[in-house]
Amino acid sequence: MPATADARAGRAAFTHPGFVLFEIARFLIVAAVEMQAVAVGWQVYEITKRPLDLGYVGLAQFLPGILLFPISGHASDRFERRHVLSACYGGYAVCFALLLALAERGVPSITSIYVVLVLIGVVRSFNSTASRSILPQLVPEEHFPNAVAWNASIFQAATILGPSFGGILYAAFRGPSVVYVVAMVTAIGATVSSFRIRPEVIARPREPMTLKTVFAGLHYIWNKKLILGAISLDLFAVLLGGAVALLPVYAREILHTGPWGLGLLRSAPGVGAAIMAVLLAHSPLRGRSGPALLWAVAGFGIFTIIFGVSRSLTVSLIALLLLGASDMISVIIRATLTQLATPDAMRGRVTAVDMIFIGASNEFGQFESGVTAQWFGTVPAVVLGGIGTLVVIAAWAWLFPELRHAGELTAIRSEESQAPAESSAPRQ
Repeated sequence: MPATADARAGRAAFTHPGFVLFEIARFLIVAAVEMQAVAVGWQVYEITKRPLDLGYVGLAQFLPGILLFPISGHASDRFERRHVLSACYGGYAVCFALLLALAERGVPSITSIYVVLVLIGVVRSFNSTASRSILPQLVPEEHFPNAVAWNASIFQAATILGPSFGGILYAAFRGPSVVYVVAMVTAIGATVSSFRIRPEVIARPREPMTLKTVFAGLHYIWNKKLILGAISLDLFAVLLGGAVALLPVYAREILHTGPWGLGLLRSAPGVGAAIMAVLLAHSPLRGRSGPALLWAVAGFGIFTIIFGVSRSLTVSLIALLLLGASDMISVIIRATLTQLATPDAMRGRVTAVDMIFIGASNEFGQFESGVTAQWFGTVPAVVLGGIGTLVVIAAWAWLFPELRHAGELTAIRSEESQAPAESSAPRQ
């Protein structure tokens, strides 16, 4: 009986139909986007044969999020988030259709492809804030940590399966067209699923779009040191510990393996993250969440150092597996802290700022790793990054005592988000 009860508790979030429909839609849309990303990468490189153009592919999708984060966050707070999600999923389908049309026409220039990628970046900026902001409306507060864990696990599954399926389709049909067709149909399926979501609609004030309300998320985060500490810790830790960007160098020059080994190395963090997400769904974290977050990020730094000095493929794979698992612990704690400590009326704008931090750490973390590897060498760059992560943890533990003393995850709301929504906007 206890085992059965534990199993039911581990799947508590799935007893809520809105959460199930949301996860179906999210899995489909993430898989579709990942399939498209593989196809675009191959297509662009086949046209230009310049690795730099692959960097522009990421930049074209990243910049709109930076420019639009105040508007996308405001939209998620002003309008019903289910409608924003449905519009975004439909927007993805339209973008994939445009990529299909360009592929069928045999466009010799990549300019048109970049234009569509910018549109995808615009859609992604609105989708990211609405997708994360709606989650607390789909499950009761006591099941929210379980929902976050399953949400992260399903995301990892989509990011592992999507690229693999996209690559197989591209190779089997000798081009991107079929990949874009499948991605478009998958996005339409996500749109249909999102129509049936019935979140708990919480009355929110219809604030006018002014500079004061648009940038209220930044002001709120700056004043709530618990949230500021959590998301800035992730920013600097990932920014410094970006070993994944140098995996091709490690595979070829240090571990002396081939493309198959590189594939294993790239998959290891995702596998570790997925396993940890499932474990946390069935055995949620208890007690003080702040110290757990700090120790998880410390693990990320330590395993980065171990990977950096390793000369064994087996040891490197284990280090990356544990690195991904540690990162997933911090992801789940940070997401839960941020969502529960933020009033619903502010959640979209706070999430928009958080997404900028996440995007900056991922994109600029890769850049930072490349620059330091060029300056100091590959191994010193990774080891210094891991040491830098540990230094950041020590500094953040001192700078943000609120983070160090954060308690039970499900108790955060009562401590942090009792203030009326209207008081969270900047004061004149």
